[in-house]
Amino acid sequence: MDIRRSLSNHAGPRRSPHEVLRRLAERVTPGTAPEDPVRELEERVAGLLGKPKALFFPSGTMAQQTALRVHAEATKKHAFAGHPQSHLHVWENQGYSAVHGLRFHPAGDRHALLTLDDLKAVREPLAAIVIELPQRDIGGRLPTFEELEAQTRWAKQNGVKTHCDGARIWEAQTAYEQNVAGLFDTVYVSLYKGLEGVRGAVLAGDEETIGHAEVWRRRLGGAIADAWPLAAIALMGMDENLPRMREFKSHAQELAKAINDDGFAHTTPETPLTPLFHVHLPMPRDKAQQAMENLSEETGIKLFLYARSNPDERRCSFEISVGVNALEFTPREVAELIRGLPSRV
Repeated sequence: MDIRRSLSNHAGPRRSPHEVLRRLAERVTPGTAPEDPVRELEERVAGLLGKPKALFFPSGTMAQQTALRVHAEATKKHAFAGHPQSHLHVWENQGYSAVHGLRFHPAGDRHALLTLDDLKAVREPLAAIVIELPQRDIGGRLPTFEELEAQTRWAKQNGVKTHCDGARIWEAQTAYEQNVAGLFDTVYVSLYKGLEGVRGAVLAGDEETIGHAEVWRRRLGGAIADAWPLAAIALMGMDENLPRMREFKSHAQELAKAINDDGFAHTTPETPLTPLFHVHLPMPRDKAQQAMENLSEETGIKLFLYARSNPDERRCSFEISVGVNALEFTPREVAELIRGLPSRV
């Protein structure tokens, strides 16, 4: 299938190996040592997040499990709490349990944001709480800065560590006027979402915590010798994409308004707080998926990666995460493509 245009960050010409290598060759200058990109990446992420130290990991799954393992050993507790649709629980095959023997305590309603009352209702001793910013599986929704302050303050008062699943923290930061990372003991950042990297992650925190994390990174096989290509590609994203996050959010809001005004579908949130939001369709998931694949075959346009199920089998949803790819689409074009999906089944 020849995809010429994509509404998704994770598909399309910008992620083709040839295009990535072309851009990489322009950035890596003669005299660059293999360790330079990794060191620069760690220092830049630590500085932007306001943390003393940061550490590169080959995957976000490894970085987050490491953070929780370190917090568990520091507190001598084995449970952590988070949203029922936490990425750690839903998308990572419960590696926290299989590899580290940790327990996950889901807190609150799976369709709503985590609240302070939800955390207070947890009765077992906790090593940490995990807060995902934004909460991807409920439409990219965000708590207010004041709500986050209250939750992290409660955790600290009760001897509970705080970890931010900041896979999309650069996108989330567009909704806050302050550095939200400062509220957390540790923050994980993905290198391949909004930054359009190939793979990898960075974990940031205080010197002692990150030093302990470095030991676990080696134990888990993450201390790879030649990580420089992954770091260098992520640095390209920091140079090119980070300054445009507010532009991406503005375009997401324009897309959502056009979709809602059209009336065929609707978005969650109605006005996106970040470049990420969900589109809800009055179509069964299998038909929406087939329509999207037919659209791709006929036009070379990738409208979304996959359709999400809904308790009402007559409906489904999909995710839009606005980056450079999505800027090629006008709001009216996106609304018309969505309205035309039933005709492509």
